[in-house]
Amino acid sequence: MTRILQLISAFSWRSILDIMIVTFVFYKAIVLIRGTRAEQLVKGLAVLIMITVISRALGLAALEWLLTNLMTVGIVAIPVVFQPELRRVLETLGRGKIFTRSNQLYAEFDFELMLEEIIKAIQVLVKKRIGALIILERETGLKEIIETGIPIDGHVSAELLINIFMPRSPLHDGALIIRGNRVAAAGCYLPLTENPNLSKELGTRHRAALGVSEQSDAVSIIVSEETGVVSLTNNGKLTRYLDDKTLRQMLIDLCKPPSSSFNFWQWRSNQ
Repeated sequence: MTRILQLISAFSWRSILDIMIVTFVFYKAIVLIRGTRAEQLVKGLAVLIMITVISRALGLAALEWLLTNLMTVGIVAIPVVFQPELRRVLETLGRGKIFTRSNQLYAEFDFELMLEEIIKAIQVLVKKRIGALIILERETGLKEIIETGIPIDGHVSAELLINIFMPRSPLHDGALIIRGNRVAAAGCYLPLTENPNLSKELGTRHRAALGVSEQSDAVSIIVSEETGVVSLTNNGKLTRYLDDKTLRQMLIDLCKPPSSSFNFWQWRSNQ
């Protein structure tokens, strides 16, 4: 009993804090890679480590030498293989409360007007079976993607959105990026998802929408040209068969700023 008390007393609050921090870091890492291709890579890496330990214990020198050298190469290869996941981790840190700029993207009044215009445009696009891909930028900047398209810099209006996606429009096949309450660009190229489990019936628009949502916190709205089905992607997840009411509520939940927010960018532009 005395020995146990001595061990407990030696276990200072710094050690407890250290263990809690490490546990939290491992937990967040598991959450971030769960459901991604990195999950399978981590499992493969764990198997290699176990085999290396077993070969060392059994004295299998050749196998241990081979696996040890593979691990050395892996240290260099991991940043390349895990590039999307590492980028996602850093972006998650950058979207923390210290660095957040979510309240700077939309003023509440501007958001309500923009939302109404988007919903009106979606209704027309669905009725006429016109395919569309609309991306709403949030905290992660999409400057690199915007630069692949044609600059627009116009107010979001139903008429503008519909005309951009008309079948004979040169911008019809690309993505439209909304930054704040303005259409930043159209005809933009997006990264395609690398998810191998995606349904084969989903076309390029859905794969592009998932791709940009995997690499950023952007929200994507997709209108299927074949079926007129409206879908939304966020954080690498696809939600299909949305009606106007559900789509509106999801956009409000994901993008609407708090009512007391202060729009710094709008204030600065008015100076």
